[in-house]
Amino acid sequence: MISLKKYLDMDTSEADLEELLAAALQSYRSTLLAMGQSGVRACPALAPDLQQGLEGLEKRLAHKVTPSLVTATGKNAEEQLQQWGNRTAEYFKAMADDVKELLIALARTAESMGERDQRYAKQFGDFTTKLRTIANLEDLAQVRASLVQRAGELKSCVDQMAQDSNKSVAQLRQEVSTYEIKLKTVEQLALRDALTGLANRRNIDERMEWRISHKQAFCVVLLDLNRFKQVNDTYGHLAGDDLLKQFAEEMRSNTRSSDVVGRWGGDEFILLVDGDLPGAYA
Repeated sequence: MISLKKYLDMDTSEADLEELLAAALQSYRSTLLAMGQSGVRACPALAPDLQQGLEGLEKRLAHKVTPSLVTATGKNAEEQLQQWGNRTAEYFKAMADDVKELLIALARTAESMGERDQRYAKQFGDFTTKLRTIANLEDLAQVRASLVQRAGELKSCVDQMAQDSNKSVAQLRQEVSTYEIKLKTVEQLALRDALTGLANRRNIDERMEWRISHKQAFCVVLLDLNRFKQVNDTYGHLAGDDLLKQFAEEMRSNTRSSDVVGRWGGDEFILLVDGDLPGAYA
C-alpha cells in the first residue's frame, strides 16, 4: 500500500492531488463525528458536550479550509477529548467507589450475622466471600450482574432465617433496606448531569416517553445561552462551567415543582411543562 507521502512525491496531476486532499478531509470530518458518537455509547451521561463540540469542529471544516484551520481543529479536538476523558474517568470512579463501599459494608454485616448465628455461618461466609470478590471487579456491568445474583441469594437466606429468628430477620432486613436505597442512589447518579445536577438527556428522554405512553399532554421548552462560546474562549472552560451551574440554579429556582428541568447538552437546557400549550405560555 503506497503511503500518503510517497503518493504525493509521485508525478500526479493537480486534479489528482485535489481529489486526494478532499478525500482526506472528508475522512477527517467523519472521524470527528464518529468520535462523538462513540462517546455517547461509552458514557451517555457526559457525552452530549463532547458530541456537540466535535460536531461544531466538523462543521467548521465544511467550508473554506486552510492549514491553520486544520491545525487549530486538531488541537481543539484533542483538548475536548482529554477533558471528556478526565471527567468520564472521575465519573465512573465515583460510581465504582460507591458500589464497592456498599459491598464491603454489606459483606461485614453478613459476616457479623454469621458469627451471631452459627446455623448460617457457612451460608453467610460464602456470601461474604462472593461480595468481596465483586468489590474487586472493575467492569460495572459485571458488578451489576453479580449484584443481582447475590441479591437473590441473600433473599433466599433471609427467607430461611425468617422461620427461626424474627429478631435476626428484622436486623438483616434493615441492612437490606439500606443496601437497596444506596443502589437506587447509584442508579440515580446515571440520570443526573454531572456538572449541573439537573436531569440529563437520558432522564429527559425517559420522562417524555412515559408521558407519551400514558397519553399525558406536555410541552417542551428549549433554551440556550447566547454567546456562551465567547465566555469559554475569553475566560476558559472553568468559568464556562460556573456559568452553566449558575444558570441551572436559576432554572431550578424559577420553575414549578411539577416541571422537569434538564440539561440537553453544552449550553442547551430543556424544560418539560405538563399541560397544553396555552397553559405552558401562562
